[in-house]
Amino acid sequence: MTVVIRPATPGDAVALASVAAVTFPLACPPHTTEEAKAAFIATVLSAERFGEYTVDPERRLLVAEDAAGEVIGYTMVNLGEPADADVRAALRVRPTAELSKCYVLPGHHGEGVAGRLMEASLAAAAAAGAEGIWLGVNEENARAQRFYGKHGFERVGSKRFLVGDRLEDDWVMERALVSPPRP
Repeated sequence: MTVVIRPATPGDAVALASVAAVTFPLACPPHTTEEAKAAFIATVLSAERFGEYTVDPERRLLVAEDAAGEVIGYTMVNLGEPADADVRAALRVRPTAELSKCYVLPGHHGEGVAGRLMEASLAAAAAAGAEGIWLGVNEENARAQRFYGKHGFERVGSKRFLVGDRLEDDWVMERALVSPPRP
């Protein structure tokens, strides 16, 4: 399958919101209510918010497109120190970046798309000067944990994540990055 990984543009905002509306609920634990998922999608994963993310200099938003030019997945890397005190205390490598989002449409699971997005995200974080990268993953999401472990992430702590009116328990996972050679 031909897949292109590229930086997102403001013109991708609607497609990104559409992919997010399908994929975010898949990462939620079974007890997450439909109302909580919908509220999170509306406030954090809307087309308007993706439009903002694409132009934010502290973010690296990447999309995966299939041969027809359809967005089938995306990642978002947030540069800089985390705001969460639990995360800051758990991290071992600085400067750091966060892999905030890593999603691929279900019809494309197992095709290597997520791995290619991951590699591009790690490279983008390293190119921006990060020496480490971290992520939060729900403690019940064993599939995602295996994927991240396969890509060198290790559990270093835990944090809370608000979805709707409920705090979820997430693992904090981290890995060191290989910096690009300096000219």
